[in-house]
Amino acid sequence: MTGKIVVLVTFGSAREARRVARAVVDARLAACANIVASPVKSIYRWKGKVETASEVLVVIKSTQRRFPALEREIRRLHSYEVPEIVALPIVAGSKAYLEWIEEAVRDGGGKDARGS
Repeated sequence: MTGKIVVLVTFGSAREARRVARAVVDARLAACANIVASPVKSIYRWKGKVETASEVLVVIKSTQRRFPALEREIRRLHSYEVPEIVALPIVAGSKAYLEWIEEAVRDGGGKDARGS
């Protein structure tokens, strides 16, 4: 394992997705947040009923070490009662990219990784 993670979070609007994505990157809780431009169609069970919704998916790159603070910040800023916050381990990846993630979430660190 690399100690790096990809975190999936869905939002009810693109505006909210952009606001939260910017906040977690600004706070160095994430190196990068990709906002999937097309809405995803979600079908889920909520309070005993099957619901459907159009949502905006955000893919966040961070570290396992920063995840507890990242999760707290997403929960604080998110409008959903129970937001989707799913962290998946990055098993392998480009050495330079993984190093960039680590640097970007450190205070005072982080080179620019275009197209992350």
